[in-house]
Parts: sequence; structure tokens; C-alpha cells
Amino acid sequence: MKNHFLLCMILSITLVSCNQGEQLFEEHPENWVQGGEAATWTFENGELLGSGNGGNGFIMTKKTYKDFELNLEFHPDSTVNSGVFVRCKEQKLDALDCHEINIWDLHPNQDFRTGSIVTKALPLAKVNTLNQWNTYKIKVEKDSVHVWINDILTSKLKNSHLTEGYVGLQAAEEGIIKFRNVRLKQLE
Repeated sequence: MKNHFLLCMILSITLVSCNQGEQLFEEHPENWVQGGEAATWTFENGELLGSGNGGNGFIMTKKTYKDFELNLEFHPDSTVNSGVFVRCKEQKLDALDCHEINIWDLHPNQDFRTGSIVTKALPLAKVNTLNQWNTYKIKVEKDSVHVWINDILTSKLKNSHLTEGYVGLQAAEEGIIKFRNVRLKQLE
């Protein structure tokens, strides 16, 4: 009876872990590729650091996803231009052929600041994220995209143009962006 209880506990913990989705962008790049001209990606203490060196660099999944919820933590410095790209048609960054969920509080055009979907949806709320850990929740289902920062809805979009694609993280311009706990849960 004791062994049965332990087995049930282990199965229960495993099921909870499975329901959190898959971990993206782990330290060993079997499941992702690096691109762009100028960014360095390293791992330190379980955190993924993107260092912009004046250009535009990114990492991107090797497989595509359709309907999902993406949860992650991010920590931008005051100089970096970063973002999360979802449903990219190709393994490259493009605000038209991807949904670019921005990370750039100090964007010269505040319509494209952190929390916006660049060129597609203005921010519904202004959330300051510089020099601290924040959460992004991005839900992409059918023709809808919803974005939350620290549990505050910042963007929503209806778009049937992009239905499936790659997921990417960006480090551009100068500065450092940190990511951790990047998890994607596919939706049925």
C-alpha cells in the first residue's frame, strides 16, 4: 500500500509538470537555432542572456507551433531592444511575418513600447519593466493573440494571416536582456 501511494505521488507530480508545457531555449541548443548579425547568447545560473552588439540577433525554435500559451520571465536593461516573436513564417525576424511582442520601454514611438504587438496592436496599458524581473504570458489561439505583462493585459489582436510558426527571442541594439523559465504549452 505504501508503494502504491508513492507511485501515485510520483505520477501526480509528473502530470503537473507535463501540464506546464515544454521548456524552450535550454542551455543545449538541440531544439533552437541562432540567427541575425550581432548578438551573443549565453547561459548563466539558469538564465539565458542576450547581449546586443549594435545589430539585430535572435534565437528561434527549430519546430513550429500553432495554438499555445507561452509563459516566460524577462529582465531588460535600459538600453536593449528586445522582443518575443511568435508564429513566424520563417526562421527570421519580421514584424509582418511574425507577431512581435516588444520589450523596449523606451521605444522612440511609444505605440511600439513593451507589451505592444509591433505594427499590429497598440499597448492597452503601460507597464514599466526596466531592470527588474517581469512575466510575459502570450496566448495564441486560432486568430487571437492576447498578451499580459505581470498579469496586466497589454495587447490583443485578431489576425488570421499567421496561423502557425516558429517562436523566437530577440536581442538588438546595445544592452542585455535576460530570460528564464520559458515554457510553451500547446492548446488543443
